[in-house]
Amino acid sequence: MKFLHTMVRIRDIDESLDFYIDKLGLIETRRHEVPEGKFTLIFLAAKAGEAEVELTYNWESEPEYQSGRNFGHLAFEVDDIYQTCQHLQDNGVVINRPPRCGKMAFVKSPDNISIELLQKDKPLAPQEPWLSMANTGAW
Repeated sequence: MKFLHTMVRIRDIDESLDFYIDKLGLIETRRHEVPEGKFTLIFLAAKAGEAEVELTYNWESEPEYQSGRNFGHLAFEVDDIYQTCQHLQDNGVVINRPPRCGKMAFVKSPDNISIELLQKDKPLAPQEPWLSMANTGAW
């Protein structure tokens, strides 16, 4: 058995690609426009050949998808959690759960999908401003 992808519904392609590609650093691996079904599928991955995130855009979708914690989250391993969080924060992404421990942080996509960021290998030494930063909202 091989894990292939996780699908999340999105309401705005440009806003979602800005988050997942420009801010989070994923790459688009493929895209399918399905006019007869009135939807677009966009597949993203950290690296080609790895498990993917499938963004599903329904052309006539409801304006806001309801989400719950029952979905859980997407998780990505990063080389430097502090650098990643700083990059995201500098680009307007709220760090919902800061990496106080040097190991884990949470942010949310434009469609309210929780994204867990995990430090590769061992946790980094705790450092400011992350150490003193409080949680913001739900994650």
